[in-house]
Amino acid sequence: MDKQFLEDVKMGLSSSPKFLSSKYFYDEAGDKLFQKIMELDEYYLTDCEFEIFTSHKADLLEHFVSACELFHLIEFGAGDAFKTKVLLRYFLEQNVAFEYNPIDISLNVIDQLTVGMNQAFPDLALSPLNLEYFKAVEEIGRQSTCRKVILFLGSNIGNFTETEADNFFLKLAALLKKGDQLLIGFDLKKDPEVILAAYNDRQGITREFNMNLLKRINRELDADFNVSQFYHYPLYDPASGSAKSYLISRKKQQVRIGAIPATLDFEEAELIFMEISQKYGLEDIENYASRAGFRIAANFFDRRKYFVNSLWELK
Repeated sequence: MDKQFLEDVKMGLSSSPKFLSSKYFYDEAGDKLFQKIMELDEYYLTDCEFEIFTSHKADLLEHFVSACELFHLIEFGAGDAFKTKVLLRYFLEQNVAFEYNPIDISLNVIDQLTVGMNQAFPDLALSPLNLEYFKAVEEIGRQSTCRKVILFLGSNIGNFTETEADNFFLKLAALLKKGDQLLIGFDLKKDPEVILAAYNDRQGITREFNMNLLKRINRELDADFNVSQFYHYPLYDPASGSAKSYLISRKKQQVRIGAIPATLDFEEAELIFMEISQKYGLEDIENYASRAGFRIAANFFDRRKYFVNSLWELK
């Protein structure tokens, strides 16, 4: 049993209002569901970043190359590296010296990615790490003094509150050295209907993705959530730029979690906060970079300007 998972679930579901950490979406079943989400017509984020990498791969490489004998391409939450493969293929074609370090807390993801990368790119210098992000950066820093280029893609930063994002960038900056870089994906503010549809797809896969966390608690923590007694409720506030997802109890009910052990009471229409997906303006991005001690070296947009990959360099 994952003791941290147990403690986080216990804390979240005993809070008022109740919440669950979105980082636990990604078990084996959750990984597969998220792959389906990225293929949805409504989920524009993947296509936008794929377009950016395809259009700007030469410019990105020009920024990444350093005076050192190689650079480390470190990807946080690598998943299946679908978009990153565009860069990897191009960098290998250019005979650039670099090492790819995919980082993921899911061992299942790392194992699958390693097999896939070895098959697709047999000449790739690959060194994956199944660690938390900051521990992985520390480990790479101990082994090498070469430039670190960190990829944090898919607007994953949008899962953080403003304070959490500031703390994330400051902690990361403290582990880097001058000239190290961060390429970070930000989902930009746009038509609210386009944004909301990305979290409320017609096929209901995003709903299933959220519900899977309740199923995971059932599987791993001996709980008895009846997922049919909850429904998925996403919303988007264009003023704040916050897209949020909730699970709502359909009725007054009790849920037993054997691993705690505890019985939790839910009122009718009581919510569980699941996830925030923040959207940004360019000024927001500039402020984040400045507060953490980075300068923006370049911004790369898709043709519709739905999304930006912002390249930061530590001053």
